Amino acid sequence: MIYFMRTLRATLFLATFAVILPLAAAIPEPVHTANGLVSGVAGASPEVRVFKGIPFAVPPVGDLRWRAPKAAANWEGVRKADEFAPICVQRGGGVGGARNNANMSEDCLYLNVYTSANSAKEKRAVMVWIHGGALTSGAGSLYDGEALAKKGVVVVTVNYRLGIFGFFAHPELTKESDRNASGNYGLLDQIQALEWVQKNIAAFGGDPKRVTIFGESAGSWSVNYLTATPLARGLFQRAIGESGGEFAPARKLADLEQAGVKLGQTMNATSIAALRAKSSDDLMKVQFQTAGNVDGWFLPQDVFTIYSTGKQSDVPTIIGSNNDEGTMFTRNITAAAFRQTAERRFGSDAEAYLKLYPAANDQEAFDAAAHSMRDQTFGWEMRTWAREQTKTGKSKVYMYYFSRVPPGENRAKGAFHGSEISYVFGNLLMAPFATGANEQARPWTDIDRKLADTMSSYWVNLAITGNPNGKGLAKWPAYSAKDDQAMGFGDSIGVMPLPHKEALDFLDNYTEHLRQTGAPATR
Repeated sequence: MIYFMRTLRATLFLATFAVILPLAAAIPEPVHTANGLVSGVAGASPEVRVFKGIPFAVPPVGDLRWRAPKAAANWEGVRKADEFAPICVQRGGGVGGARNNANMSEDCLYLNVYTSANSAKEKRAVMVWIHGGALTSGAGSLYDGEALAKKGVVVVTVNYRLGIFGFFAHPELTKESDRNASGNYGLLDQIQALEWVQKNIAAFGGDPKRVTIFGESAGSWSVNYLTATPLARGLFQRAIGESGGEFAPARKLADLEQAGVKLGQTMNATSIAALRAKSSDDLMKVQFQTAGNVDGWFLPQDVFTIYSTGKQSDVPTIIGSNNDEGTMFTRNITAAAFRQTAERRFGSDAEAYLKLYPAANDQEAFDAAAHSMRDQTFGWEMRTWAREQTKTGKSKVYMYYFSRVPPGENRAKGAFHGSEISYVFGNLLMAPFATGANEQARPWTDIDRKLADTMSSYWVNLAITGNPNGKGLAKWPAYSAKDDQAMGFGDSIGVMPLPHKEALDFLDNYTEHLRQTGAPATR
């Protein structure tokens, strides 16, 4: 009996002690955050720990719908961070992929952490991913940060409010705000997540003084907004934007407020209290144009003005776009209709535009429309971002141009919008944009594997040192308007002239005309 009791005590002691011992090559758990203790789960690689669904804000529900986010509440005991949180409410149940949580909720302000640090003292560079989806769809859980974490950084992926829940403006909301502003709630969520990173990431082995924000599409719009807003100053030290900027003439708060009033009228809800009483399902039924706005608080001025006057966060930056961005968004169009659209939009400059984008037949019209969309919505925005930063900032910009066509079945022609993401994450099996549930079916080649390793290394180097260059990589020169060069990522890797210069120059003149006349921009 005595032997049994001694054995039992020893077993209980070891079991208790094992809870606080670090796993082999893993951060000691539970991890102490400002809100409480969290435990994670093993990644696919044994050296990576993943912490899923950590709250960074109070659920924005009930009376907190359409209010700026508040820091998450504390909890007792150890919170199991072993499941991804629900995705934010969006049409169609979100985007596909095996990692997507089909559950949707307004209670969605959670983030995920990937770390291969062995100690909270390591102070590894941090990369915070902001997902795309036109500010209307997507989720942080779709993006697997393990491969980047294995390269020595701590990766954070975040959710933020989308669509009407993240960007609805209304005079009554502006009045109740202590900042006399409304809309932009999804962008404020991103700032709240960055504030969480500043307070907590050291406990996961991260360095809050070396934070990189990076994103694609609307995630890149978000990165662009965050570099412009004074509210995010000091919350990050590098930035990466993939296929998305907001340098075209911006929407103003007053315009979106009036759109909010009209939306309420269509729902027979003339007050914010009545709109807050509506279910999320009811709100998702109405048509809503999602956009950030110049509200005087989050954005004191439009992004172009902030950059042109040197008021942006001056940080080292990677930016670029893809060769066939427009194919995903372009519908079939006749040559006659394409010409009519050009004449209506560009007026006396229509002929110059049509020389850049000739459309003698319907097939050419599709290609011309896709190329025009690529250049205006993506290429021009990214080159403008690079040029404005080099004009008024001291930090260097590194431009890229992605042209690798992923092998196998693709959702759009060519190096389509978003096709660089899996390469950037160094994970060709990640499938946020796949036609099927798993990218393993693709016939990946050594070219793809080398490209993924190279791009992810450049991205990680920027996060660690502020410069993408490093041992074993082709020299990537900083951008200058005089040279107008980019690093080409395609079947081969090397410096190249930035393509489509004549078209981008035309768009410079066109957009400046819009700015001078106060005309709204269209995507």
